[in-house]
Amino acid sequence: MIYVSIISAIILIVLLMFLKYKEVSFSKIVCVALVLGFVFGLIFKDNASILKPVGSVYISLIKMVAIPLVFVSIINSFMKLEGVKQLKTIGIKTIGFYLGTTAIAVVVGMIVAKVMYVGQGFITTPVTDFKLKEIPSLSDIVMNIIPSNPIAALANGNMMSIIFFAIMVSVAAIIEESRRENSTKSFSEFMQSFGRIMVRMTELVLSLTPYGVFALIAGLSSQNGLDTLLPLISFIIAVYIGCILQIGIVHSILIKVIAKINPFRFFKSVYPAQVVSFTTCSSLGTLPVTIKCLTNRTKVSEKITSFVAPLGTSMGMNGCGGVYQGILCIFAANAFGVNLGISQYISIILAATIASIGLAGVPGSVFIASTTVLSSAGLPVEALGMVLGVDIVIDMIRTMTNVTGSSVVALIVGSLEKEFDKDRFNSEPFEDIK
Repeated sequence: MIYVSIISAIILIVLLMFLKYKEVSFSKIVCVALVLGFVFGLIFKDNASILKPVGSVYISLIKMVAIPLVFVSIINSFMKLEGVKQLKTIGIKTIGFYLGTTAIAVVVGMIVAKVMYVGQGFITTPVTDFKLKEIPSLSDIVMNIIPSNPIAALANGNMMSIIFFAIMVSVAAIIEESRRENSTKSFSEFMQSFGRIMVRMTELVLSLTPYGVFALIAGLSSQNGLDTLLPLISFIIAVYIGCILQIGIVHSILIKVIAKINPFRFFKSVYPAQVVSFTTCSSLGTLPVTIKCLTNRTKVSEKITSFVAPLGTSMGMNGCGGVYQGILCIFAANAFGVNLGISQYISIILAATIASIGLAGVPGSVFIASTTVLSSAGLPVEALGMVLGVDIVIDMIRTMTNVTGSSVVALIVGSLEKEFDKDRFNSEPFEDIK
């Protein structure tokens, strides 16, 4: 059977290569890869593990590209801003909309969970090997953001430290340029060249996306199938409904009211990023696609996208930090028979919104935030251990909601700052992301 699975995998990969040769659009090829991977995993079960190295290599590659891309993107975006005044206006608007949409997402999650009675009558045994993560104090959070060794932060992938260091370098460069004109010209030209090189490298990695998606989804379906989802089906459905409502209602209203464009056309413009985020479960790994979609398809200026999008990989995540936290808290309360009062609901909203700051945009980073939110509301943290078995299934829609929310914030900030070309967005056909 192992030989049959190997031959089948090779044939399906060749099929994906053939679709690319025929110049089928990137989004369609990724969708085909998703379906093929799911079917392959269901058919070959344990033998689907032969594709694990392919998925692991793909994830490693996108992580390899993402970290330096975030660093250089932030610096280049700051260097393009016209002085400190513009920096203040864009920064305040970006952070405000990130946190605001996350707070709304928490409320959406709680409403969905309350309506569906998620967790009521739930009888299960918490995962025994679940380790409670230590909740950091405010001072620890601040100290972890400020890197004592920037090189170590880059090596360890500490995104908040990387972003902090990039901002400090950028601010220092802006101040130096304001005092001595052209004194940072060489530095700016170097970073722009480095940025172009990273974009080219990113394109090379993105060309492997269909094969990575095929391998990742095959592993997921072979391990979980459909039977393992049944005990927690209501929890899974609630998360999917909550995320869909956040995108379909909250995001759509913001797009229509503030940017004054058709929400459906906007979602179509960022569709490639949504597909990649759904299959990779990584906001950080999807960042290159997100930036390309916003710049080339949505027509938001590079100055805005290269500033807003990287921040969205580490804060204000509508899916992981918003909808999911609201549903998880209601699930915990119902499962353990805890009656929540108004003060606890408020605590959940505030804790989840604040905890969303500093979330790394990679799979699994949501657990520390969940621990913080549950504890802040006085709810049993053991509830998190109960839902770990289906986390990878819901992580797909959570991550897609994160990336969509980040894209919406970039659109809004771009629109408010007159850095969004509405005429080109409405009239030009969407460029294919390759």
